Amino acid sequence: MPFSLTLSSVSLLANPTTHYLRTKNPPHSSSSSSCINIRCSIDNKPPPPRSSSTKPTSWVSPNWLTSLTKSITLAQNDDSNIPIANSKLDDVSELLGGALFLPLYRWMNEYGPIYRLAAGPRNFVVVSDPAVAKHVLRNYGSKYAKGLVAEVSEFLFGSGFAIAEGPLWTARRRAVVPSLHKTYLSVIVERVFCRCAERLVEKLRADAVTGAAVNMEEKFSQLTLDVIGMAVFNYNFDSLTADSPIIDAVYTALKEAELRSTDLLPYWKIEALCKVVPRQIKAERAVTLIRKTVEELIAKCKEIVEAEGERITEEEYVNDSDPSILRFLLASREEVSGAQLRDDLLSMLVAGHETTGSVLTWTAYLLSKSPSSLRNAQEEVDRVLQGRAPTVEDVKNLRFLTRCINESMRLYPHPPVLLRRAQVADVLPGNYKVNAGQDIMISVYNIHHSPQVWERAEDFVPERFDLEGPVPNETNTDFRFIPFSGGPRKCVGDQFALLEAIVALAIILQHLTFELIPDQNISMTTGATIHTANGLYMKVSQRQTASAVA
Repeated sequence: MPFSLTLSSVSLLANPTTHYLRTKNPPHSSSSSSCINIRCSIDNKPPPPRSSSTKPTSWVSPNWLTSLTKSITLAQNDDSNIPIANSKLDDVSELLGGALFLPLYRWMNEYGPIYRLAAGPRNFVVVSDPAVAKHVLRNYGSKYAKGLVAEVSEFLFGSGFAIAEGPLWTARRRAVVPSLHKTYLSVIVERVFCRCAERLVEKLRADAVTGAAVNMEEKFSQLTLDVIGMAVFNYNFDSLTADSPIIDAVYTALKEAELRSTDLLPYWKIEALCKVVPRQIKAERAVTLIRKTVEELIAKCKEIVEAEGERITEEEYVNDSDPSILRFLLASREEVSGAQLRDDLLSMLVAGHETTGSVLTWTAYLLSKSPSSLRNAQEEVDRVLQGRAPTVEDVKNLRFLTRCINESMRLYPHPPVLLRRAQVADVLPGNYKVNAGQDIMISVYNIHHSPQVWERAEDFVPERFDLEGPVPNETNTDFRFIPFSGGPRKCVGDQFALLEAIVALAIILQHLTFELIPDQNISMTTGATIHTANGLYMKVSQRQTASAVA
């Protein structure tokens, strides 16, 4: 439930799409620790283009505009000490198919851990150094703001705390954070995380019998929507049983936010055009559906709270019949407008569903590529749980499984890019100068994959994080590991998200095992997180040692 939002590819390219990973199993490593190498391989031939009916488009920033941007925005006497990347967009698009965080990595290797990317109408300083990232993220509010992300996603999030700035963000964060207390998390693990994961296992058992290929990315997306529905609204979307239009609506809205960051002209600010341009009509319909759904859930809960005269009576208050975040916020009796409450809860719905689904997808992929890691995780689950459902206390002992998820978030961070905008002139560590108004692109993907930051940076090695040590975060790794961002805008739902992922995988591994369908190209695309372009197809089978789901 990572409630800090960014655009994962704030793409300077049109159609940010695919980059292929091969699924053939690599030779077994001679290392004593279980690991696989996930270095990306580029096909000589680019993937066939999708039809315009299935894929949104945006303007490509032409090379002449990039050159013009350099001459206008970068003074001749530039003393910033920041090298300028040579970014011909057509070459990049042909090379990588458009997933921006991948060419950012290539340029890092060529220009170093900080460089300027002048492409199209915008000029970014790209940061791939933990010390610089730490400086920018920790100085949110005094020197840096959200900037571009807030501008292009306001149509979806309104004034929700995911993109709010200044005093409004401070007030909304202060209102929301108390709802995520320890007692709530303990209750939600049992009543929501476990039960939703058990329903998924029941669905997958039918596929295990028939041997059918299962798109696990789709299943994880359905699972996390059901979880966020129950945890935030006490509402069952039941998307594991029936297709939920909310999933498509969320993806459409997030893709529109991404595309707005690429448009040369912000035509979507003209209301009349939004009523005739097909892309805007589709986006508006998606946002309307999401908002209507959230407003209806708020109205139903508010009616119950008012009828019962409910008020929060203790610091870690939980309503026994409805432990949802919505119930807590309404029972707090805070004076807040209906639109503001809607926008805050919409932030939770979108961010909480999207990111955890991606974490589960890529962790399952990595485990399927590392049989020893999968076996170790299953053995730990069997030893700790002894056939029962996990509790909050059990999660503390699922250390290897947790490290597998941590390592997955290192290799596939969600989001792979964070954006900030300088509010004042500043000097970054290393004596790099930025002016007020400068957009900063922190490449989480680069930091997590940099050989200057990590040994065996491209390998999946869960044991790199000490099993007996604390769970890795931005503080104890000195910003080398920032999957939940850092500083004042760090995700407020980091513990929720990690607990959800651990519990879901523990229950799945307790009862089932899985393997990749062979000869499958797993390709990456970006929305608000890193998705596969065509799904993650696996064969699931019942574990002989697993006990029946309660």
